[in-house]
Amino acid sequence: MSDRLAVLPQYLIPKQALTVLAGKLAGARAGGLTTGVIRWFVGRYGVNMAEAANPDIASYPSFNEFFTRPLKPGARPLADADYLCPVDGAISQFGRIQRDQIFQAKGHSYSTTALLGGDRDLALWFHDGEFATLYLSPRDYHRIHMPCDGRLTRMIYIPGALFSVNPTTARGVPGLFARNERVVCVFENDDGPFVLILVGATIVGSMATVWHGQINPPRPGKIKEWDYAPGQVQLKKGEEMGRFLLGSTVVMLFPKSRLVFTPDWAPARPLRMGEAMGTQAR
Repeated sequence: MSDRLAVLPQYLIPKQALTVLAGKLAGARAGGLTTGVIRWFVGRYGVNMAEAANPDIASYPSFNEFFTRPLKPGARPLADADYLCPVDGAISQFGRIQRDQIFQAKGHSYSTTALLGGDRDLALWFHDGEFATLYLSPRDYHRIHMPCDGRLTRMIYIPGALFSVNPTTARGVPGLFARNERVVCVFENDDGPFVLILVGATIVGSMATVWHGQINPPRPGKIKEWDYAPGQVQLKKGEEMGRFLLGSTVVMLFPKSRLVFTPDWAPARPLRMGEAMGTQAR
């Protein structure tokens, strides 16, 4: 079956209604039922609870609290590198932005302007720059960390669809990451701007950042933006910046001549937060 046929049912199902329902169920505190669901999930996806700060499945009052569990100290040592991988997951795609086009999968690209909610001025910063699209599967640690030091300048909520973001859907739905609901976090440091984009998906109940808390729901159906004063939010390389409630994808954009990815990076390669992602272009 072709990827386009495989994703056809996603155009038909009520994705937002399913997402709202999943969010309510994941937040429910249902005692033994919650514990049973968590136990099934751990077994089904092979979640490594030994590295969790709290490995006791029965102690989590809701699925959300289990899903966003912190890791024990030292579980993700930070590499001595200019840029760190911000998540556990796998590489979907990465590399050079061709003028304003980001490669999604064979036969599919999308523009930086579309990804950034139509902001052409912001998109121009990343003309011929570098991008990385990282997929978080259900089994992964779902907190997002900083790839380098950054000062937050803007945050933009962009409403959109809620397609799945798994590899099959990335191959079958054109412009997937510029169609789905997403949160654009715009940072700067002494080397210039960069963005981290949290992309929503079917049954991703919400996205949150450490400075704002939960961003969605509510889902207002229109672009919403927040501006931050210099020094208001400053995060160091490796510090937590956000989290997903259920899995999804992170897209990063960097300007031209800023970042050289590590030689062992390749599509589908597994990743762990804190490993080397790249070096400063010289």
